[in-house]
Amino acid sequence: MRPFELRRAASVDDAVLLGAASPTAQQGATVRYLAGGTTLLDLMKLDIEHPAHVVQIAHLGLDRIDGAPDGGLSIGATVRNSDLAHDERVRKGYTVLSEALLSGASGQLRNMATTAGNLLQRTRCVYFRDPHMVCNKRAPGSGCDAMEGYHRNLALLGTSEHCIATNPSDMNVALVVLDARVHVTGLHGKREIAIANFHLLPRDTPHIETALVAGDLVTHVTLPPLPDGTRSGYLKLRDRASYEFALASCAIVLRVADGKVEQIRIGLGGVATRPWRAVAAEHLLAGQPLTLANVEAAAAAALAGAQPRPGNAFKVELARRCIVQAIRNVAGEDLQ
Repeated sequence: MRPFELRRAASVDDAVLLGAASPTAQQGATVRYLAGGTTLLDLMKLDIEHPAHVVQIAHLGLDRIDGAPDGGLSIGATVRNSDLAHDERVRKGYTVLSEALLSGASGQLRNMATTAGNLLQRTRCVYFRDPHMVCNKRAPGSGCDAMEGYHRNLALLGTSEHCIATNPSDMNVALVVLDARVHVTGLHGKREIAIANFHLLPRDTPHIETALVAGDLVTHVTLPPLPDGTRSGYLKLRDRASYEFALASCAIVLRVADGKVEQIRIGLGGVATRPWRAVAAEHLLAGQPLTLANVEAAAAAALAGAQPRPGNAFKVELARRCIVQAIRNVAGEDLQ
């Protein structure tokens, strides 16, 4: 690990000023915020991240889960994943989020990992994490060894000719179907970003992963209330039962009335370069009877734009089946 200076921010505003000293909030930034540190420290040891300054923010009082004025929930940036997953309001009102968090990493890691850290979790692409390989995400314009390499854990939706790395977070997949909003304090004040606009497609700038700019500090995430009668759930398919990243995962928010789908949101993980909202599939099911045939047609539509590589072509069928089973799990007897 390279030498770095550890700074302790006195307040959120102080952290923002310290963070703004870096020319970028993305890959290559010279300043990084530290809370749980479960990803950052790993990447510093691997010489993938090498900030000159690390700003400690864990003590800034951003570790609260509060009810929001609209009946939703406000989740502080440094709330631990395990605390969030087991919060009674989350377990009952946002089951998909609790299940997604509990499917990620290990118990020890969930006791350290934080909401904002999970939100900003870096890809597990082996080519990104190996400094001896070329990677456009790590070194812009250098190339991508993953294109002709080992594809099993890589993306088939939202890819570009410059990057096929997946977003590894389970929590992020749940947040996209809950229409979360990310609250940020920056040099020019406070603003909020819809989760759908927070993570960016790689296109020709895969090193720019989020809508954050230098100095931006995520302070909290808000969840709007779900209508009465809404159910949700998360299904994760992986090579082993625990401490493993998804090959394919699916988050569902569903409300059925009079035998028809009144609302459905479908999120996919493990198969895309960012937490993926399957909008085409949602449109096919909205207002329709919740039948197995309709669900299977929607699942096929969700994967229609997939661009698999030889090593991950199996994920097309795997993700399709994951969607079908996730909806079956949540719908129960409502699936006709």
